[in-house]
Amino acid sequence: MSSRAKILEKIKQNQPVVASELPSLSFLGLDTFDLLDQYKTVLKSIGGDFVEVANYNEVISFVKNNYSNEKRKITTIAELAEIATIDWFKEDPHTLANVELTLVKAHFGVAENSALWVTDDLLGQRISVFIPQYLAIIVHKKDIIATMHQAYDRIGNQEYGFGTFIAGPSKTADIEQSLVLGAHGARGLIVFIMD
Repeated sequence: MSSRAKILEKIKQNQPVVASELPSLSFLGLDTFDLLDQYKTVLKSIGGDFVEVANYNEVISFVKNNYSNEKRKITTIAELAEIATIDWFKEDPHTLANVELTLVKAHFGVAENSALWVTDDLLGQRISVFIPQYLAIIVHKKDIIATMHQAYDRIGNQEYGFGTFIAGPSKTADIEQSLVLGAHGARGLIVFIMD
């Protein structure tokens, strides 16, 4: 018997009989803070920004007032067809190199780190959130949860081909320990927090 086989056999013999219960997270006091305030505070601290909106018309107004009309914008959200191309996802991903702004929805947000969960069914193409100069993500207030523990509980049994958490704009501090935004992705993230 090889060393590898011996090790694997010992591991197999020493498995717990019954899986232990996960600990309760009630001691964290998750119900003692305002999820929305926590989400906004953390988002600002990691370089992102937010705008509270009541509907898609307010998103359209904000984009018209804050982004150039001459620059390319893409979205998978039909309600935003007035300000962005919606049939782009059939294109070769290489043609997206000139995208200024991508607008997508998130399934939910996480207050503890301001992460947003997006999957391929919301993105059109996976590259859509990584290639633009700026990224805008819409999340509903009711879909902001407290912790990543709750997030993993929520996504654990879902079926999806691709999913990722996005928190803030792209950033790195590897070069001379200086924070650089937009180093390998979007230079800015705005989260539209919708009623």
